[in-house]
Amino acid sequence: MVNRCAWATSAPDYIAYHDDEWGRPVHGDDHVYERITLEAFQSGLSWLTILRKRENFRRAFAEFSIPKVAAFDESDVERLMNDTGIVRNRAKVDAAIANARAAAELPGGLCELVWKFADWSAPAPAGLGDVPAQTAGSKALAKELKKHGFRFVGPTTAYALMQAIGLVNDHVIDCWVREEVSALRNEAAPC
Repeated sequence: MVNRCAWATSAPDYIAYHDDEWGRPVHGDDHVYERITLEAFQSGLSWLTILRKRENFRRAFAEFSIPKVAAFDESDVERLMNDTGIVRNRAKVDAAIANARAAAELPGGLCELVWKFADWSAPAPAGLGDVPAQTAGSKALAKELKKHGFRFVGPTTAYALMQAIGLVNDHVIDCWVREEVSALRNEAAPC
């Protein structure tokens, strides 16, 4: 039996996400945009709901191509609001499109902006109780994203993004994935 972060053991989808994705460095503007979008859609819902709908989200949002989503118009919004395969929340749909437009305007790109907030010195959490919901870094990231016109990116959502894409390593100290994620973060290529 391997040790995992406690949150990851309740469903096979969580186990696969934890073991293969969560915390591993994500680079590339479209990939980072996908994660921002999914974290925003997750707000108020279970992450499991989003994981199970992720392929539907990818199809609905043009594989999270920033230029393609930035060009979405009212007919696309209507299409998305009628798509039962995704979470149909008008504010979140509007935010996803606005965020693509904001990302398209960033000098240097979204990946570069987000990775400026990587925390290389955060201590390894001993257990779930040691994992914060937000940090000074996530507050600063949320503020920076909002400054550029992003929506649905509060400090808690920003911290979930930081965890998901490797800006922090919140695998608990005895989790079998922690060392692997640490090594990948040290080897991570710039955006």
